[in-house]
Amino acid sequence: MTLLPALADSLGHVVWRAAARVTSALADTLPPGGDIHAYAVLVALADEPPRSQQWLADAVATSRTTLTRVAGQLVADGLVERVRNADDRRAYALTRTPAGATAVTSWARHVAVVEDSLVAGLTDAERVELHSLLVAQVGQDLAEETPTPLLASTAFLVIRLHARLHAEVAADLGELDVEPRHLGTFLVLRRTGPVAQAELARHLGISGPSVVEIVDQLERRGALERRRSTTDRRTQLLHLLPLGEELLPTVHGRADAAADRVLGRLSVVQRDRLRRLLVRVVTGGSPSGSPSGSPSGS
Repeated sequence: MTLLPALADSLGHVVWRAAARVTSALADTLPPGGDIHAYAVLVALADEPPRSQQWLADAVATSRTTLTRVAGQLVADGLVERVRNADDRRAYALTRTPAGATAVTSWARHVAVVEDSLVAGLTDAERVELHSLLVAQVGQDLAEETPTPLLASTAFLVIRLHARLHAEVAADLGELDVEPRHLGTFLVLRRTGPVAQAELARHLGISGPSVVEIVDQLERRGALERRRSTTDRRTQLLHLLPLGEELLPTVHGRADAAADRVLGRLSVVQRDRLRRLLVRVVTGGSPSGSPSGSPSGS
């Protein structure tokens, strides 16, 4: 697998793709309802006393909204139960059930497989380097209560970095009525010219329904449009419109500025090294975003 140079050069896009790879791999291996957040909650509860949802949200570095959803599913599955909070009898805390303890042991094996596959294209030294860069950036944002197994997980740290970067980029792009995930579409169309939706989905590494949603949003925004191919009337090609051409440098610039702020704990050299290692993660080990022998310029 390869990435277009324009995509490989975008740290925000590369982080998004790496996080998407983690999420997809876990969805394929964990039981229905299981994801990195559910696993993190089960790990955080361990043999500890019952914990409040706020404590758990801090420990696994997620929002209260996400924690409420995850906790609800774990309770429904019998892996976690709600008990009276000893410090506040009006409130409830969460504790892991025996079934939850069994599940987390089983899930840990699946997560380990995902972890190994994620960095399969890296040498042992590069795996250590990638993890060290992620810890240097993400580690200081995590609570003291964050369990050691989560701190040791490259997959978990990638998800946390993506969550932070996504929130920052989304805030910067909000007034433009553009989402972080739209940047890749702008970059692809600028680099390739008109393409079919299936080709765009391949470049972005996303499903057909997901690319349709993105294209619908950008078409309503007036940034691109579908046009029938002049050589194959059954095919619609995506064309970047003048508004899309005008938005691209602003969207790209704001995304890059947000990435610089979020990754402020790393030097410019370290950020570029992180990007290059994550490209290897996304492409399964390929050292660049371009096919072997192809030009690397955008």
